[in-house]
Order: sequence, then structure tokens, then C-alpha cells
Amino acid sequence: MKRFLWVTLASLVTLAGCHSFKKENVQPPMPLAKDFKPTVQVTRLWRTRVGDGAAESGVRLRPTVVDGVLYADSTDGKLAAIDAASGKTLWSKSSSTHGWFGWGDKKRKDAMYAGGPAVNGDLLAVGTLDGHVYGVNAKDGSPRWEAELDTQVLTSPVILGDLVVVRGGDGRIYALDAATGKRRWVYDQGNVPLLSIRGNGELLVANGVVFYGSDDGLLVALRLDNGAKLWEQRLASGEGRTDIERLDDADGSILLDGSTLYAAAYHGNLVAVDGPSGRPLWTRQFSTYTSLAVKDNSIFGVDDNSEVWAFDKSAGADMWKNASLKYRWLTGPAVQGNYVVVGDMEGYVHWLQVGDGALAARERLSKKAIRAQPLVVGDTVYVEDVKGHIGAYRLSSP
Repeated sequence: MKRFLWVTLASLVTLAGCHSFKKENVQPPMPLAKDFKPTVQVTRLWRTRVGDGAAESGVRLRPTVVDGVLYADSTDGKLAAIDAASGKTLWSKSSSTHGWFGWGDKKRKDAMYAGGPAVNGDLLAVGTLDGHVYGVNAKDGSPRWEAELDTQVLTSPVILGDLVVVRGGDGRIYALDAATGKRRWVYDQGNVPLLSIRGNGELLVANGVVFYGSDDGLLVALRLDNGAKLWEQRLASGEGRTDIERLDDADGSILLDGSTLYAAAYHGNLVAVDGPSGRPLWTRQFSTYTSLAVKDNSIFGVDDNSEVWAFDKSAGADMWKNASLKYRWLTGPAVQGNYVVVGDMEGYVHWLQVGDGALAARERLSKKAIRAQPLVVGDTVYVEDVKGHIGAYRLSSP
């Protein structure tokens, strides 16, 4: 059994700010400009809540939208389907109040959803902090199967064909049968560092390959059919005088644009890699613990001081940097039309212009931190805070 010491996001704020665990040394968030004048109008379409969200777990719960339905879950056992246009709840299940999957005992931890749901067709798959994965009918929430893993599940599964691929908190990748939940293969990362940032980047599955960023700063490619490793590419060196300085998690999601992969790591680099061969195309220093976003010829990222950057996709050169939200511990960026959108530690949602990074709009979802990367579907962005509040926003000319 491997042993782990996880660093929660709250601790990461301290680490990124000054490499100290003393609360008084944490850098205060940059104050928001009071005379700010938006250049784009934001309309909130609806707001709802699903359970207690991520609560104090440190995970980044993010909803998903499939065929006009938003699916969300919470660490206190709530699972819901919501009309993505109106915010109306279509169905909701609570594992702490029903004997669903044998969950009548409120003391059990296996009801603590932690990865966010994945949906493909009529199958919904979701993982828990207690190492379970559940297959559910996406149309009504009725149970189909359950699988027990050897570790907690902190990210959304991926459903593709007849497989459900799941990343475990211990570095293993599991492939489950989509019809029964039985294991088809397991890939063991092997060397997992003792100290790790809380959470994992989501898996990317494309062209018969599973891509992910590891806890020790590697970009790894596996065969989808049997889990065999195809190649790996280092994103961070893991160098430093202390365990904290040697933290090098690749904790964000991997981007695929054409045949090129883009990935980054904490205390590491932003790297462009040829997907089929694993050959690096370019690399530049960039430390982040969040996911990236891409639009046209630009890559957008948030560094470990919460400065927002834009890079040239072809070579990694700087295009612009916005430091006005520094130390607000932003989410990973998403792109909504011609704007980059991020959430912050005080529940604000910010829109920046794609072209030059200038602040364009600001709204407040709640007074709770937003940790999960916003989700853009069509012309709407969906944002969730750590207490399960979900808001849907659309942009228009002022």
C-alpha cells in the first residue's frame, strides 16, 4: 500500500504565495478596482444549488453538460440533472436519505462524490472519496452498477465506447466495463511522490489513447484497449531543496488541438507535444496548478500567483499578461466567445478580452470560493463554487 501526504488547495495557496505554512504570511488578494467599467454585458440566466458542493474536501467539482442537460454532484451525496437552459431540476438523488446502492447508513463515506459526473448516451458514471465508481441511468438517476477501487476518485471518469476510464488518487488508471463496472485493466504509475497537491487533472481520451499528467510531473500516454504505456514526457524536473519546492504535479487537464498536446505542471513548464510520438515541439517555463484553455492561435493559463497569461500556440511566446487579479487564487481559464473567463476565491467571475487581457466584466456568483474551471457550452458559461452554487451566464454587447 502506498502512503501519501496530500496538500489541500488551502495549503497550496500558502505554498504558492510564499512557501510557508504560516497563515499570516499568505499574500492578500489583489483588491478589485472600484471604478471598473465593464465593456461587455453579462446576463445571469439562472442560479441553483446541488448539495454542499465540494465543501471542505479540496476537490474541484465541475458539472458537465450533455444534450442540453447539466449534471452535477456533491461530496454530501447529491446527484442531479438540471435543464441547462432554464436551471429547472429534472431529477435529483440523495444517497444519504435513500437506500440507493445500499446507502441507507449516513455514516458511510461511499456516498461522497468527488470527481464530477461523466455522461455518454444514457450512462452516467461518477466516483467517490471512498473509492467507489457508480454507473447510473442518466435519464432518471436509477442505479446500474457499482465498482470498488483501491483508492479515492478525485476527477471525472471518461466514458468512451464500452469503457469507463477512471483516475485514482494513488496514481493508478482503471478501465471498467461500461455495462457492468468490472475491471478490464489497471495501469500503475509506480513511483508516486509523498507530497502531492490535492486533486488530479482530468483524463483526456482521444484516438485510442489515454493521456494524463502525473503526480511526479510527467505527461503519460496509454493505450486505451489494454493500458500499455506508449510514451511519457517530463513537464517538471522535481528539483529543489525541500519537499515543498520539489512539488511538481501536472494537476491540470491536457489539451488536444489537432495532433498537438498542451500540458503544464506546478514548478514546471508549459510544453507542446506531438500526440502520436510524444516528441516535444517546444517548452517554456510556466508554473501552474490549474488547467489551460486554447482559442485560435492562443493558449491561456493562470500561473501559481494567479496572473493570467496568453501564449502563442505555435512557439509558446508571451502575448500578454494580466496581473490585476494576482493572489485571488483563480480557477483555470475557459474561453467564452472573445473572452477568457475565470473564477476567484471570493466567488467573483471575471471576463478578460482574448486579444489583450483587459478586464471586460465581473459578476459575483456567491461569497464562496470558485475552484473548478468554468465550463463553456455554446454561448453559455456554467460556474460552480465550493458550496454547490451553480450559475449560468451569457454575454451580450452593453
